Amino acid sequence: MGSTASAAPSPLTRPVTLLFAVASGLAVANAYFAHPLLDVMADDLGLSHAVAGLIVGATQLGYGLGLVLLVPLGDLLDRRKLIVGQSLLSVLALACVGFSSTAAMLLASMAAVGLLAVVTQALVAYAATLARPSERGQVVGVVTSGIVLGILLARTAAGLLTDLSGWRTVYLVSAALTLVIAGLLYQALPRQRRTGPRISYPRLIASVFTLFLEEPVLRIRAVIAMLIFADITTLLAPMVLPLAAPPFSLSHTEVGLFGLAGAAGALGAARAGRWADRGHGQRTTGIALALMLAAWLPISLLPHSILWLVLGVLVIDFGLQAAHVTNQGMIYRVRPEAQNRLTAAYMVFYSIGSAAGSSISTLVYARAGWNGVCLMGAGIGALALLFWAATLRATPAAATARTAGSAAG
Repeated sequence: MGSTASAAPSPLTRPVTLLFAVASGLAVANAYFAHPLLDVMADDLGLSHAVAGLIVGATQLGYGLGLVLLVPLGDLLDRRKLIVGQSLLSVLALACVGFSSTAAMLLASMAAVGLLAVVTQALVAYAATLARPSERGQVVGVVTSGIVLGILLARTAAGLLTDLSGWRTVYLVSAALTLVIAGLLYQALPRQRRTGPRISYPRLIASVFTLFLEEPVLRIRAVIAMLIFADITTLLAPMVLPLAAPPFSLSHTEVGLFGLAGAAGALGAARAGRWADRGHGQRTTGIALALMLAAWLPISLLPHSILWLVLGVLVIDFGLQAAHVTNQGMIYRVRPEAQNRLTAAYMVFYSIGSAAGSSISTLVYARAGWNGVCLMGAGIGALALLFWAATLRATPAAATARTAGSAAG
């Protein structure tokens, strides 16, 4: 198995950690820009609503394939070259989206954007590898905060740029920013040398599934990830429908601003990784899942006041971020030589949850309205909390103990 042999890699500096976070946030935002823009994209290219729905589907398909086929390569190849290379290819894919003139070109380009957006997971795994063991959870927390902010603010940025100068601007601006980020990553990321026996690519991919069978922490935390991301997309996917309709009748920009409420919650939960380093991972998870469940009460009060929705979005995103960061901090404690494959296996369940929540919640809204969506979300939240409680004893103590060198508290 190839191992990183960059002799005692120096701990991450704060500027480099922030660069990891910004790069991760921009990369994942590329896969989410289209969500609030489907109507204008369809109108511009003369697409039917059925074809427009495939835009998100193509992106998710590409992302899922990237998790399995690209992310594990970080355990085999030089992560610096891999990350910079994927970023440069993302620039090309984003430009192709911006200049798409047919449905076929748009769908193929969106699939490529999704495929390459998984560079964000390679960045998380690389940051975890470079960090001191006593600071790994904290570093993962900062980088993952960038990812969550990227997802949440993608709607805000896409709505604003679309209202100002059209949907194509969103992807062309992102292409330019991604090119700048690729240059900064090329300068900042340390070079790697690989030593030891190499594993073939087919065996590397197969080992992703082997790890899932061998590591109980990965199995437990992957299921929790599937449930919490199903919960959050149950809110986000149909949320535009009541907000864009009377009596609210909000614009793309105004709906996108709800991402700012979630961003505040995500920033507040950035300390979750530090709590996991101090041995409070289980407690943090329980509190986070309880908050995600409780958030559905104010969310259900949207018909009475839009301020209740703002409060609910803040709370549910705080809980999501805290649980997700804790999950990753715990799985990165096992099998240091397989950080990228652990990430790939974990994030496959994230994608399954996200896709299920998005697809089912819109159907529920069509049949049972906002109350039906809230009951679905609360049900998923309760299931996640019960699953966590049922697996407390099955989680190995090594995954929850305080790491050596971490501050007490």
